[in-house]
Amino acid sequence: MLDDTTIAAIAAELAEAGRTRSVIPRITARYPDATIEDSYAIQGVWRDANIAAGRRLVGRKIGLTSKAMQQATGISEPDYGVMFDDTVWDNGATIPFDDFSNVRIEVELAFVLNRPLEGPHCTLIDVLRATEYITPALEVLNSHIELEGRTIVDTISDNAAYGGMVLGGIPMRPDQIDLRWVSALLYRNETIEETGVAAGVLNHPATGVAWLANKFAQHGARLEAGEIILAGSFTRPMWVSRGDTVLCDYGPMGTITCRFN
Repeated sequence: MLDDTTIAAIAAELAEAGRTRSVIPRITARYPDATIEDSYAIQGVWRDANIAAGRRLVGRKIGLTSKAMQQATGISEPDYGVMFDDTVWDNGATIPFDDFSNVRIEVELAFVLNRPLEGPHCTLIDVLRATEYITPALEVLNSHIELEGRTIVDTISDNAAYGGMVLGGIPMRPDQIDLRWVSALLYRNETIEETGVAAGVLNHPATGVAWLANKFAQHGARLEAGEIILAGSFTRPMWVSRGDTVLCDYGPMGTITCRFN
């Protein structure tokens, strides 16, 4: 396990990488004995510094919940990170490409809670009861740690590679649609690049939200009413370059589009 001084130093490195749009060497290459607990401690120091600086937490992201994403990253268990208010864009937004070290897009569903969710025995049904609505979302991935050879310890430390999200489409209540069968067609510059079905996320996207609530219970925390929870991608990440236009068609749940200037 890493000591507090090392954890704080790595969190400061990641904060500086965020400011300079750069990447740092893999944590696991420098500290091969670092644990998952260390990585969440690093993320926590980074998170608290951002909150102290005035950023407002609006939700959580869950990552690596589908086989497609696990195979794409070589990482075999879910992770989570935090989302701040200044990382959320509306449908049709023009997003500054230079705000990121690198840009990839994932296709997800976002759950907006109308009551708290608390583990350790949170179930899929509990999640559906606590959800005000579900809406299509694109997650913008942004890594501040070199990608080659990274492990889950590196990814979690880097706030689960979260960069931002675009919300759009047609919000629906949980009883309006079978969430397992929500499908999506992801386009870059009018060319289809990825397709997926939401059941690819742990057989039902709400299962990931229940997993997160139960994970939080281990630390005496819970998910709060009003939070936005990104449930995990059901496509592989799609690389984006400056000037690219992205469109995702969710069928009955509408479309999302954005452009990276």
